[in-house]
Amino acid sequence: MSSLLLDEIHQQPDVVARLLVEQAEPIARLAARMRSESIDHVLIAARGTSDNAARYAQYVLGAHNQLVVALAAPSLFSRFPQAPRLHRTLVVGISQSGQSPDIVGVLNAARHQGAPTVALTNTPGSPLAAGADHVIDLCAGLERSVAATKTYTSALAALAMLSAALGADELTTGLAAAPAALVAALTAAPQAQAAAKALAAASRCVVLGRGFNYATAFELSLKVKELTHLLAEPYSSADFMHGPLAVIEPGFPVVVLDIGATFRAEFATLREQLAQAQARVIVLTDEPTSARAGELIVPVPATLPEALSPLAAILPGQLLAFYLAHARGLDPDTPRSIRKVTETH
Repeated sequence: MSSLLLDEIHQQPDVVARLLVEQAEPIARLAARMRSESIDHVLIAARGTSDNAARYAQYVLGAHNQLVVALAAPSLFSRFPQAPRLHRTLVVGISQSGQSPDIVGVLNAARHQGAPTVALTNTPGSPLAAGADHVIDLCAGLERSVAATKTYTSALAALAMLSAALGADELTTGLAAAPAALVAALTAAPQAQAAAKALAAASRCVVLGRGFNYATAFELSLKVKELTHLLAEPYSSADFMHGPLAVIEPGFPVVVLDIGATFRAEFATLREQLAQAQARVIVLTDEPTSARAGELIVPVPATLPEALSPLAAILPGQLLAFYLAHARGLDPDTPRSIRKVTETH
């Protein structure tokens, strides 16, 4: 099955391996500056897939470095007369192209206030990089597919590297093992293809995650929407229990990201409720022996620390979206209505 998208999905282990070598020094310099300026807040400006990487940053930098991480509302910097104050705040722009004017504008406003800025981008010569004090190259090479894959995992890895450089030593060994874990994640293709066939006739589904994989739920749902036109709505599993659970009826498709020990008991309860409601449940999990009657299991490698599991977890999700596009008679290399670079103001 030939596809630009599939090729780039399979390039991700090599991309992360290259990033770990080539960006260790720039990330160490950034961490040193954050310590010297007593940074205790991080504001991240991003859109689309990059925004989902920012959601991961909220958890990895919050849980391991005790930093308060917020997602920027770019229009506060571009459309309103006064921007938020950024004292002792690192301002980060994440963008594979580095082109979107509103993301560039957030960093420009931050520099005007004297706040330190950093660009995570796959295009070091971009306007975003030009306006940043620090530039982290995502090292993904040319990403030709409209749907981003390798720039997402690279952004996750860069953020985890920053967490490690700020003192989360427990992530260092896991990061070294990440490329091998991504190779293992790609072996879930047969299960992802089976799950795609089960979803092929659906018009809607929900994707549930929590903690570090809250970001994975958002990114998986975005890939499904981009590539398959299926309305996939992401939720925190906790938020889902506060009302949206009412949409579940027999046959309703639910994708559950049950990964890591932190929320294992909660997901066990949720999966039992979904089974009782006769939902059509697909579970991406690092504990495949947990399968219940009627569930389809897509395995995720269990070799990484929970904080790094999103790097591996998204690969079976990308494969699920790829195969789902084919099952619905669509070309994943030419999704309708969207472009590789979208400029918003």
